[in-house]
Amino acid sequence: MITLIFLAGGIGSRMGAPLPKQYIPLKNKPLALYSFETFLQAPEITQIIVVCEPEYQHFFPPSVQFAKPGPRRQDSVYSGLQKSTQEMIFIHDSARPFFEAKYIAPLIAAVQKTGAAALASPVANTIKQCSTDLLVEKTLDRSHLWDMQTPQALWRSLMIEAFDYLHKHNLTITDDLSMVEAMGLPTQIVPSSPRNFKITTPFDLAVAETLCAIR
Repeated sequence: MITLIFLAGGIGSRMGAPLPKQYIPLKNKPLALYSFETFLQAPEITQIIVVCEPEYQHFFPPSVQFAKPGPRRQDSVYSGLQKSTQEMIFIHDSARPFFEAKYIAPLIAAVQKTGAAALASPVANTIKQCSTDLLVEKTLDRSHLWDMQTPQALWRSLMIEAFDYLHKHNLTITDDLSMVEAMGLPTQIVPSSPRNFKITTPFDLAVAETLCAIR
Protein backbone atom coordinates (compact mmCIF):
# COMPACT_ATOMS: atom_id res chain seq x y z
CA MET A 1 0.00 0.00 0.00
CA ILE A 2 2.74 2.50 0.95
CA THR A 3 6.40 2.87 0.00
CA LEU A 4 8.52 4.43 2.74
CA ILE A 5 11.55 6.39 1.53
CA PHE A 6 13.71 6.48 4.65
CA LEU A 7 16.32 9.22 4.35
CA ALA A 8 19.51 8.16 6.16
CA GLY A 9 22.23 9.63 3.98
CA GLY A 10 23.17 12.95 5.59
CA ILE A 11 26.58 13.55 7.16
CA GLY A 12 25.28 15.56 10.14
CA SER A 13 28.14 18.07 10.21
CA ARG A 14 26.52 20.23 12.92
CA MET A 15 26.63 17.33 15.35
CA GLY A 16 30.45 17.24 15.26
CA ALA A 17 30.54 13.45 15.73
CA PRO A 18 32.65 10.81 13.94
CA LEU A 19 29.49 9.06 12.72
CA PRO A 20 26.63 10.69 10.80
CA LYS A 21 24.08 11.77 13.40
CA GLN A 22 21.49 9.18 12.37
CA TYR A 23 23.82 6.35 13.44
CA ILE A 24 24.92 7.85 16.77
CA PRO A 25 23.82 5.60 19.66
CA LEU A 26 20.76 6.84 21.51
CA LYS A 27 20.40 4.73 24.67
CA ASN A 28 22.57 2.00 23.08
CA LYS A 29 20.62 1.87 19.79
CA PRO A 30 21.42 3.77 16.57
CA LEU A 31 19.19 6.82 16.44
CA ALA A 32 17.80 5.94 13.00
CA LEU A 33 16.45 2.61 14.17
CA TYR A 34 13.87 4.13 16.50
CA SER A 35 11.56 5.43 13.78
CA PHE A 36 12.69 2.75 11.31
CA GLU A 37 11.42 -0.01 13.61
CA THR A 38 8.12 1.84 14.06
CA PHE A 39 7.59 1.79 10.31
CA LEU A 40 8.82 -1.79 10.02
CA GLN A 41 6.02 -2.92 12.32
CA ALA A 42 3.30 -0.92 10.52
CA PRO A 43 1.14 -3.12 8.25
CA GLU A 44 0.40 -0.15 5.95
CA ILE A 45 4.08 0.06 4.95
CA THR A 46 4.65 -2.60 2.30
CA GLN A 47 7.95 -1.40 0.83
CA ILE A 48 10.88 0.28 2.56
CA ILE A 49 13.67 1.99 0.64
CA VAL A 50 16.57 3.19 2.79
CA VAL A 51 18.56 5.98 1.16
CA CYS A 52 22.07 5.76 2.58
CA GLU A 53 25.69 5.23 1.63
CA PRO A 54 26.72 1.57 1.16
CA GLU A 55 28.98 1.59 4.24
CA TYR A 56 25.96 2.15 6.48
CA GLN A 57 23.61 -0.43 4.99
CA HIS A 58 24.59 -2.95 7.67
CA PHE A 59 22.57 -0.98 10.22
CA PHE A 60 19.38 -2.14 8.49
CA PRO A 61 17.89 -5.61 7.87
CA PRO A 62 18.50 -7.21 4.46
CA SER A 63 14.76 -7.29 3.79
CA VAL A 64 14.75 -3.61 2.81
CA GLN A 65 15.87 -2.04 -0.46
CA PHE A 66 18.59 0.57 -0.73
CA ALA A 67 19.17 3.65 -2.84
CA LYS A 68 22.15 6.01 -2.98
CA PRO A 69 21.80 9.51 -1.54
CA GLY A 70 22.35 12.62 -3.62
CA PRO A 71 23.96 15.99 -2.86
CA ARG A 72 20.61 17.59 -1.93
CA ARG A 73 17.65 16.25 0.02
CA GLN A 74 15.47 16.30 -3.10
CA ASP A 75 18.10 14.26 -4.98
CA SER A 76 18.00 11.59 -2.26
CA VAL A 77 14.21 11.49 -2.37
CA TYR A 78 14.30 11.19 -6.16
CA SER A 79 16.79 8.35 -5.88
CA GLY A 80 14.43 6.46 -3.60
CA LEU A 81 11.44 7.24 -5.80
CA GLN A 82 13.05 5.41 -8.73
CA LYS A 83 12.73 2.12 -6.80
CA SER A 84 9.23 2.69 -5.43
CA THR A 85 6.38 0.41 -6.46
CA GLN A 86 3.41 1.54 -4.35
CA GLU A 87 0.84 4.23 -5.18
CA MET A 88 1.44 6.27 -2.02
CA ILE A 89 4.85 7.45 -0.82
CA PHE A 90 5.94 8.40 2.70
CA ILE A 91 9.27 10.24 3.12
CA HIS A 92 10.82 10.30 6.59
CA ASP A 93 14.00 11.81 8.02
CA SER A 94 15.90 9.15 9.96
CA ALA A 95 17.01 11.79 12.50
CA ARG A 96 13.43 12.04 13.83
CA PRO A 97 13.37 9.10 16.26
CA PHE A 98 10.09 9.83 18.04
CA PHE A 99 7.61 9.37 15.19
CA GLU A 100 4.46 7.57 16.39
CA ALA A 101 2.52 5.05 14.29
CA LYS A 102 -0.82 6.65 15.27
CA TYR A 103 -0.12 9.37 12.69
CA ILE A 104 -0.02 6.97 9.73
CA ALA A 105 -3.81 6.75 9.32
CA PRO A 106 -4.46 10.52 9.38
CA LEU A 107 -1.64 11.04 6.89
CA ILE A 108 -3.20 8.50 4.54
CA ALA A 109 -6.59 10.19 4.88
CA ALA A 110 -5.07 13.61 4.15
CA VAL A 111 -3.32 12.35 1.01
CA GLN A 112 -6.54 10.73 -0.19
CA LYS A 113 -8.26 14.09 0.27
CA THR A 114 -5.63 16.54 -1.01
CA GLY A 115 -2.87 14.56 -2.75
CA ALA A 116 0.01 15.69 -0.54
CA ALA A 117 0.28 16.05 3.24
CA ALA A 118 2.81 16.22 6.05
CA LEU A 119 3.03 16.21 9.80
CA ALA A 120 3.66 19.56 11.45
CA SER A 121 3.38 21.14 14.87
CA PRO A 122 2.12 24.65 15.66
CA VAL A 123 4.84 27.26 16.14
CA ALA A 124 4.96 28.14 19.85
CA ASN A 125 7.30 31.15 19.83
CA THR A 126 6.95 34.64 18.41
CA ILE A 127 8.52 34.75 14.94
CA LYS A 128 9.98 37.96 13.50
CA GLN A 129 10.99 38.53 9.89
CA CYS A 130 14.26 40.48 9.65
CA SER A 131 16.35 42.12 6.97
CA THR A 132 19.86 40.90 6.12
CA ASP A 133 21.29 43.37 8.66
CA LEU A 134 18.97 41.97 11.38
CA LEU A 135 16.55 44.88 11.51
CA VAL A 136 13.03 43.66 12.26
CA GLU A 137 10.69 44.07 9.30
CA LYS A 138 7.55 42.57 10.82
CA THR A 139 6.20 40.12 13.37
CA LEU A 140 4.47 37.14 11.80
CA ASP A 141 1.12 35.87 13.02
CA ARG A 142 2.14 32.59 14.64
CA SER A 143 -1.45 31.31 14.62
CA HIS A 144 -0.88 30.60 10.92
CA LEU A 145 2.67 29.18 11.24
CA TRP A 146 3.59 25.49 11.43
CA ASP A 147 6.90 23.75 12.06
CA MET A 148 7.20 21.16 9.30
CA GLN A 149 8.04 17.55 10.14
CA THR A 150 8.13 14.18 8.45
CA PRO A 151 6.73 11.87 7.27
CA GLN A 152 5.62 13.85 4.27
CA ALA A 153 3.26 11.86 2.08
CA LEU A 154 2.20 12.09 -1.56
CA TRP A 155 0.72 10.05 -4.34
CA ARG A 156 3.52 8.52 -6.40
CA SER A 157 2.08 9.91 -9.65
CA LEU A 158 2.04 13.42 -8.16
CA MET A 159 5.65 13.07 -7.02
CA ILE A 160 6.75 12.10 -10.52
CA GLU A 161 4.92 15.10 -11.98
CA ALA A 162 6.39 17.41 -9.32
CA PHE A 163 9.95 16.21 -9.91
CA ASP A 164 9.52 16.76 -13.63
CA TYR A 165 8.51 20.34 -12.79
CA LEU A 166 11.49 20.83 -10.46
CA HIS A 167 13.95 19.54 -13.04
CA LYS A 168 12.41 21.62 -15.82
CA HIS A 169 12.62 24.84 -13.77
CA ASN A 170 15.87 24.01 -11.95
CA LEU A 171 14.33 24.52 -8.49
CA THR A 172 15.75 23.57 -5.09
CA ILE A 173 13.26 22.77 -2.32
CA THR A 174 13.71 21.99 1.37
CA ASP A 175 10.68 19.79 1.93
CA ASP A 176 8.55 17.52 -0.22
CA LEU A 177 5.33 19.52 -0.08
CA SER A 178 7.18 22.52 -1.52
CA MET A 179 7.52 20.91 -4.92
CA VAL A 180 3.75 20.41 -5.09
CA GLU A 181 3.18 23.98 -3.92
CA ALA A 182 5.56 25.17 -6.66
CA MET A 183 3.07 23.81 -9.20
CA GLY A 184 0.26 25.77 -7.56
CA LEU A 185 -1.44 22.68 -6.14
CA PRO A 186 -2.86 22.31 -2.61
CA THR A 187 -1.13 20.49 0.23
CA GLN A 188 -2.34 19.73 3.75
CA ILE A 189 -1.00 19.76 7.31
CA VAL A 190 -1.67 16.92 9.76
CA PRO A 191 -1.18 18.27 13.31
CA SER A 192 1.52 16.40 15.22
CA SER A 193 3.47 16.57 18.46
CA PRO A 194 6.64 18.67 18.91
CA ARG A 195 8.23 15.40 20.13
CA ASN A 196 8.65 14.48 16.47
CA PHE A 197 11.59 16.89 16.20
CA LYS A 198 14.73 16.43 14.11
CA ILE A 199 17.99 15.81 15.94
CA THR A 200 20.61 18.17 14.50
CA THR A 201 22.86 19.39 17.31
CA PRO A 202 24.37 17.96 20.52
CA PHE A 203 21.67 19.85 22.44
CA ASP A 204 18.97 18.02 20.45
CA LEU A 205 20.65 14.71 21.26
CA ALA A 206 20.65 15.56 24.97
CA VAL A 207 16.92 16.33 24.77
CA ALA A 208 16.33 13.01 23.00
CA GLU A 209 18.22 11.12 25.71
CA THR A 210 16.01 12.76 28.34
CA LEU A 211 12.86 11.85 26.42
CA CYS A 212 14.03 8.25 26.14
CA ALA A 213 14.52 8.14 29.89
CA ILE A 214 10.94 9.25 30.61
CA ARG A 215 9.12 7.30 27.90
